[in-house]
Amino acid sequence: MQTKRNNIIVFLVLTFITSLTCFASLQAQEDKFVVVIDAGHGGHDPGRPTENGYKEKDIALKIALLLGAELEKKDDFKVIYTRKTDVFVTLKNRAKIANKADADLFVSIHCNAHHSQAYGTETFVLGAKNSERNMTVAKAENEVIFLEDNYQQHYEGFDPSSPESEIALTIEQEVYVEQSIVLARKIEDNFISKAKRKSRGLKQASLWVMHNTYMPSVLIETGFITNKTEGAFLNSKSGQVKVANAIKDAIVDYKKELDDNVRSSILGTEKLDTETVETLENLPLEYKDVIFKVQIAASSKDLEPKPYNFKGLSDISKLKIGKLYKYFYGSTSDYNEVKQLQEEAKSKGYTTSFVVAYNKKGEQIELEEALKSATN
Repeated sequence: MQTKRNNIIVFLVLTFITSLTCFASLQAQEDKFVVVIDAGHGGHDPGRPTENGYKEKDIALKIALLLGAELEKKDDFKVIYTRKTDVFVTLKNRAKIANKADADLFVSIHCNAHHSQAYGTETFVLGAKNSERNMTVAKAENEVIFLEDNYQQHYEGFDPSSPESEIALTIEQEVYVEQSIVLARKIEDNFISKAKRKSRGLKQASLWVMHNTYMPSVLIETGFITNKTEGAFLNSKSGQVKVANAIKDAIVDYKKELDDNVRSSILGTEKLDTETVETLENLPLEYKDVIFKVQIAASSKDLEPKPYNFKGLSDISKLKIGKLYKYFYGSTSDYNEVKQLQEEAKSKGYTTSFVVAYNKKGEQIELEEALKSATN
């Protein structure tokens, strides 16, 4: 009888331990950083035409698979592919895959092309600030829509040739642009320092593949396959490995910054035109219907807005956008006061903090526009 009782106890203990292990395993999987890797083009859409026989769809897929394989070696990452073979995937479904996965990042891999011997890498984030060159890239990437059945119905009247349609794409993704820029800069920096490539910089363009992706998203033009030298580099295994590793290191670094509650300052966030800077001294300090705050961090961690979490700073507020939490110091309509708060934040170690502005509806507005707005 005693033996039977002991066996029952052992069974219950083992069952309990097993259930805890399964729960811990499930929880660990849920805590993984999800990256959706999108190999551009595929199937009956080969991508950019070249005279040297290189196919964008093949090179993009090889780089995507190499990138995914490297990330999958890390326990805290989960990788999802929009395609792993030579198949055609609609632009709309690429975004749908990312949203269904509740991804933390969407990374689309492409190759560039031009009638000249242009060369170099470019990383795009969604935005309406299109130069003529950026509009050309956006139009070329978006025109894959015409290869889809019933594209008029699926894309709600979107016309790749229309500037109005291009601008409309930015609206829903706008809240993720800042973090997209952080990642894009890291990618381009790594192309220079680690892959030893020429960088043509970080760009903004209205690209449909990033429309409706509810997470930070980038589209990477890994180089020009129409360039004789660069095309050969991208078509080689060694070149593909270098490019994939540069992107991988950028993604890992990006995640580390989020986990450590650290962010890079956003390019252009605080830059004002010369006229505004020169006239600031003549502007009133109080701005009607405008609230200024100092953004000190953005993180994947949900922290209590208490001084012990922010190096002694009080009056901390936070805003959740997707999976990210933005943290702010102070709240005032006095621009002079918020600049003092920014200096205080910097003295505490938040060296990349910057001023943001909100209207009376609680919507973020451009700092420059806020400073030009009506005042008391």
